Amino acid sequence: MFTQVFRTNLMALLVLLLFSPAPVPGQTMVGPSGTEPLTLEGDLASRMVEGLDRFLLGQIEADSRTRSSRLALDLTTAESLQQSLAPQRQKLAKMLGVIDPRLPFAAPEIMAPVGEQPQVAAASTFSVFAVRWPVLGDPSPQGQGLPSIVAEGLLLEPAAAAKAAVVVIPDAGQTPEQLAGLLPGLEPAQQTARLLAEAGCRVVVPAVVSRQREKRLNRADLTQREYLHRAAFELGRTLVGYEVQTVLSLVDWYSRSKPDLPIGVYGSGEGGMEALFAAALDTRIQVCGVSGFFGPREQSWQEPIERNFFGLLRHFGAAELAALTAPRALLVIPESGPVVVLEGNGGAPAELRFPDAAEAEAELQRAKTLLGSHATGLLFLPPANRSEISGWTGAFLQQLAGVSAVTAVSPLRAEAALAARTEGRERRLIQQIDRHTQLLLRESPFVREAFMSRLDYSSVEAYQKSTESYREIFRKEVIGEFDLPLLPFNAKSRKSWETELWTGHEVMLDVFPDVMAYGVLLLPKDLKPGERRPVVVCQHGLEGRPTDVFLNDNPAYHDFAAKLCERGFITFAPQNPYIFTDRFRTLQRKAQPLGKTLFSMIVPQHQQIVNWLKTQPFVDDSRIAFYGLSYGGKSAMRIPALVTDYCLSICSADFNEWVLKNASTRHNFTYMWTGEYEIFEWDLGSTFNYAEMAALICPRPFMVERGHFDGVGTDDWVGYEYGKVQHLYAAKLKIGDKTEIEWFVGPHTINGVGTYQFLHRHLNWRQ
Repeated sequence: MFTQVFRTNLMALLVLLLFSPAPVPGQTMVGPSGTEPLTLEGDLASRMVEGLDRFLLGQIEADSRTRSSRLALDLTTAESLQQSLAPQRQKLAKMLGVIDPRLPFAAPEIMAPVGEQPQVAAASTFSVFAVRWPVLGDPSPQGQGLPSIVAEGLLLEPAAAAKAAVVVIPDAGQTPEQLAGLLPGLEPAQQTARLLAEAGCRVVVPAVVSRQREKRLNRADLTQREYLHRAAFELGRTLVGYEVQTVLSLVDWYSRSKPDLPIGVYGSGEGGMEALFAAALDTRIQVCGVSGFFGPREQSWQEPIERNFFGLLRHFGAAELAALTAPRALLVIPESGPVVVLEGNGGAPAELRFPDAAEAEAELQRAKTLLGSHATGLLFLPPANRSEISGWTGAFLQQLAGVSAVTAVSPLRAEAALAARTEGRERRLIQQIDRHTQLLLRESPFVREAFMSRLDYSSVEAYQKSTESYREIFRKEVIGEFDLPLLPFNAKSRKSWETELWTGHEVMLDVFPDVMAYGVLLLPKDLKPGERRPVVVCQHGLEGRPTDVFLNDNPAYHDFAAKLCERGFITFAPQNPYIFTDRFRTLQRKAQPLGKTLFSMIVPQHQQIVNWLKTQPFVDDSRIAFYGLSYGGKSAMRIPALVTDYCLSICSADFNEWVLKNASTRHNFTYMWTGEYEIFEWDLGSTFNYAEMAALICPRPFMVERGHFDGVGTDDWVGYEYGKVQHLYAAKLKIGDKTEIEWFVGPHTINGVGTYQFLHRHLNWRQ
């Protein structure tokens, strides 16, 4: 055995001697300092993503334990409770994007041609009308008061004086006609609007957007709801928020037209969620019925992506939302909700399952514990109360108006006009929400200009000082920051590559529990002991790996990390976690409900990398630069804006009018048509486009590398956004020599001409 081992080791030594490049005279081999051997095998990128997943699940669990304390309820009196709930309602409204003023209207308009009967159906106790009403106006100053979103639905008007006014909100798989008993699909006990109208309530059932799927520009296969969610999210709105606004516009009408009439909302599935949101926001709603939704929300990241609300899960589970309805009546009805499974196909994969009765009751009990003596309005209706038509509706009506539910339904006659008056309704609704987001997109440059108006351009020093408050907003409210200390480096390394001119060392660092940083350090062989050189951090793009930027001449990267190393720079190629398709995209799904993003973890990884590089004896800690392509270019806009140790940044093959790139439904190069469902960032439209991100990098040197035939954008929009950066540097701060853009005839690739000169000049390294 000893002889065999000896021979194996001898052969390995001979191979090493034969195939390792011989040292060049005058060279001294230098390696990472203060590291332990890296012995971990396997795919380290995969291990990184696994660790980030564990970390986020742990953060979701940790936030769920502390969420109620952040609600900060004052239970001393009924008045003090409402005062403590007021800021929570404002916070919720912002998270849902319920921030636009609603248009007033005298009454819904009945949709009936001249000469035809106004109703589309009738029973002995009520009539049914197809109606529409304005909800939101044009967001531009010139268009104030002009309707931009006009809702449609059914009005069920009782024959006698109304006893109460109710909004019944369908699930995304239901229609108003089904809830009114005009079309098949729901059992009589589920025809909520019909039952309430039979009992003497005025009822409006607004149409909601369905989950129908279709190809977008023959590319991503998205539901109608995901399609509308994408642009809205980028502009600080949500599809659910638009639908809640529709509900609240009816509450506005009810409260104006008959102020003494009690108001209720009821919804099932998606409608149950929106009913709960509406009641949490608006104290005019006296009774709320929630069916097929109420329960623990820690798995909400698995649900359809239009249920993705930035920061909501950190502050509001179902129990906290229930607390916002106190002391009014909330009826939790644990009926079966929708079961939806969505394959990816370019959209976000999702699974929607309703909570069971035990989960719903436990969550409601948590709300009662939060509220103490103020919880008398929280009611759980067990299944036994819903065995007949009068089951839950009786409890709802008793709470709302002190009346009993009907025990049978009257014959309902539908008119032939029904189909004609509701045809095209969903298409119109989708077009109007799309129109509103595009109007918001058009207005967004003016909103951002006002947002950034506190910058001080009187001097470079004054400017730098004035950017700090914006950096904190970007860090905490846009990117999202985990309030955790960085761990000790626990640095590990191993030499894994060697050429005649450089050696490549894998490096792994601890960041947070379960979160590591990993990358490859390339060191020039002519690096002398005691010499300190500039470092260029070379960042790969989507689905990339560190080796892509220095081995095998990948056509996007052209070994730019190796080529810069051959010019004498030290380079470091980090592994960023945007790899393994849905595995990393799901990280974004888990982060955003906490008010965090993928970059909430990438930024600390880079901070740790820079901190470690500064400890290396061969690194000049004042000359550490960032250069990234594609998703690495996205990183070049966000990371140096927050990791100020980076002395300059180069954005290659990504710089854009970024909000338009995400939200436009007019341009075919936008993410509205593609599979990157994680790319959308909350409310950048009102805060930080790429010019504003560059403003946080300024006055450090900043460069854009742009190929004329790069499909990520078009030259006109890239030039439009970069013009703002040039104006900041050259005109406002008189430091125009610190920024430039290189246009070249080429595709989505590193060009490596002007950018290399930029690095040599601003890193003060030999030409």
